[in-house]
Amino acid sequence: MTTTELTSERPAADGQLLRSHGLRVTATRLAVLDAVARQPHSTTDTILAHVRGSLGTASTQAVYDVLAVLTTAEILHRIEPAGHPARYERRVGDNHHHVVCRSCGTVADVDCSVGHAPCLVPSTDHGFVVDEAEVVFWGTCADCQVTTTGPRPGAVPAT
Repeated sequence: MTTTELTSERPAADGQLLRSHGLRVTATRLAVLDAVARQPHSTTDTILAHVRGSLGTASTQAVYDVLAVLTTAEILHRIEPAGHPARYERRVGDNHHHVVCRSCGTVADVDCSVGHAPCLVPSTDHGFVVDEAEVVFWGTCADCQVTTTGPRPGAVPAT
């Protein structure tokens, strides 16, 4: 599944998506899905602000609970870049990767280089059946490059 388009049909489609996963359709679940569709790679704080703006009120715990349920149901994907808060996205099931800016924390998707899971083959699998590879590329985004005086020590120029 890819990121849902922003249309007036999205709430109905999201309701159908929730039902197809055996989940009840609630205003909080719909608001969380809307928040993540509008801003992929959202933090919990960003999602909470959107949900409260949409519904008028929502407890922090309710949003955390919804994020946990939607992640467990594989409707949302949670990524956890080292040293940064967890992020959520609606792009699930395609084993894509991410690039993270060391300066501002911006996250962007990077498609799998081979087009199927797993994208990488480990040198040894230690007896595991590998079905997914999670890769995080680190660097400095274009906006932060403009504001810095030069490359970070040890940085490898992009090619």
